[in-house]
Amino acid sequence: MSQTSRRHQQRVGWLRWGVAGLALLLLLVLLAVRLTEGPGFLFLRQDHTWQTMQARGSWRVGMDPSFPPFEFLDEQGNPTGFDVDLARHLAQGWGLRLEIAAMGYDSLLDAVKAGQVDAAISAIPYDPRMTQDFAFSEPYFEAGVRLVVRQGSPIQAVADLAGRRVAVEWGSLGDMVGRHLQREDIAMELVPYATPQEAVDALVNDITIDALLIDNVTLREAQGQGAPIVAVGPALESNPYVIVLPLPASQLQEKVAQALQAMATDGTLAELEARWFGAP
Repeated sequence: MSQTSRRHQQRVGWLRWGVAGLALLLLLVLLAVRLTEGPGFLFLRQDHTWQTMQARGSWRVGMDPSFPPFEFLDEQGNPTGFDVDLARHLAQGWGLRLEIAAMGYDSLLDAVKAGQVDAAISAIPYDPRMTQDFAFSEPYFEAGVRLVVRQGSPIQAVADLAGRRVAVEWGSLGDMVGRHLQREDIAMELVPYATPQEAVDALVNDITIDALLIDNVTLREAQGQGAPIVAVGPALESNPYVIVLPLPASQLQEKVAQALQAMATDGTLAELEARWFGAP
């Protein structure tokens, strides 16, 4: 074999090894990225939030205790409410103590992101714009806008609102939904009120008011106080409350998802709603 042929074979060999080495390096880089960022990729990825909770023996949850009946302070200054019971039920199911970190609503997401709390549960609506920074549970309460009528009303759907007078809280999401329906050629008259309670009272006491567009929280509070009103049809504008979790906390996310599904299936969520709002 000539010297030129040997040099050519050496160069081909070096090229093959170089390509193979480059491919291996690229594979290692991709694997490192997936192990640190990709959700649930391979068994090597660890959930440090869940590990910290286990070592600490507690689940640390951020709440703003100023929104009854979801979270507020009782006469002794202790947090109580729907969300407190929800968080405690989850923690007990994992064999952990519940630690509540009280803070302002605007600080909750920052606290989750900084690792100051393991989660935030505080009547927080789902926000698709934040999914790059946080993980969200499945909804545990639907707070969206409902079409509400007096018991026994012939109105059973949005289409029945034509020619009707509909109460709304001025400037609320219900008001916005009503204006949207008007643009969709539902010929109804919107009657604005200063507060949600005034809008509810108008439906109950004023026979000229035929229906009400109101959020589900206000509806359930009114029903719990004995107002003879009912919701008809599905939510007209969804506003689900969710649990906010750290984005890398894949194991905690899975645990929360399993627990909420079990609570929905066995009726625990319905029991919490009945406890804090009363019977519908």
